[in-house]
Amino acid sequence: MKRQTLTDARYHTIGYIDTAADGRQTGRDARLHIVGYYDPHTDTTRDARLHTVGHGNLLAALVAGR
Repeated sequence: MKRQTLTDARYHTIGYIDTAADGRQTGRDARLHIVGYYDPHTDTTRDARLHTVGHGNLLAALVAGR
């Protein structure tokens, strides 16, 4: 699994995006709580409760919105 760190303008960590071997991604906030999922096969982003947020990868927006 690969982890990408998301930071704000002052380089404070605001969250992470973990990418699995099959391409699926999980968005986490700075405290490692899951905020959403992205499935590249369906091109759909879902929130932590699995409700569809939109099409395309919107995980960075979900993490930044917290």
